[in-house]
Amino acid sequence: GGRYLYYIVDELERRGMPTELALLPMVESAFNPMAYSRAHASGLWQFIPSTGRNYNLEQNWWYDGRRDIMASPDAALDYLQALHEQFGDWHLALAAYNMGENGLARAIERNRARGKRVDYESVAIPRETRYYVPSLQAFKNIVVNPAAAGIELDPLPNAPYFVTVTLTRDIDIKVAAKLAEMPVDELVALNPAHNRPVVAAAVAPQLVLPADRAEEGQ
Repeated sequence: GGRYLYYIVDELERRGMPTELALLPMVESAFNPMAYSRAHASGLWQFIPSTGRNYNLEQNWWYDGRRDIMASPDAALDYLQALHEQFGDWHLALAAYNMGENGLARAIERNRARGKRVDYESVAIPRETRYYVPSLQAFKNIVVNPAAAGIELDPLPNAPYFVTVTLTRDIDIKVAAKLAEMPVDELVALNPAHNRPVVAAAVAPQLVLPADRAEEGQ
């Protein structure tokens, strides 16, 4: 997650959202932008196709915005903000992100009809969703105090890991990596939304490069 966290945290802080949400991709995808589920969810934030389209994540032969390391967190945070506005609580917003807002709304209405509480602990939700928020809290606890978990985390610099450059023509990923003097797999990890070995400038004109490689890449 070190490649992506600065951008996500910066966006969370800009929006005034809880910064621990930056760890949600750990729960969703283990920070693997190529993760793909049986429900056809894809990317760091595991958008299904329909929700991705609802939040302007283009999906075509060349490009899948659900895997874009800038577009997908922007869309995920838009979605989480909308869920928070709908349910008025971050725990419920996270539950809705996992199970879908319609399913959670029905569970809440069932509790209201029975005169029961409608908080995260009280509504009837799937087993996976029940462990969703605790999993995020566990990752937060580990990051805050890794020694208590018996591990050591590498420090992350408080600086952008990547920058974008604008393409004026199509370019082969391997050629781009060679020009930037970096491994191909690292370049793919920063540009996982491209479905083909050639980046089509007309479809997705921004290429993401490590901040220290951008000058070489140009």
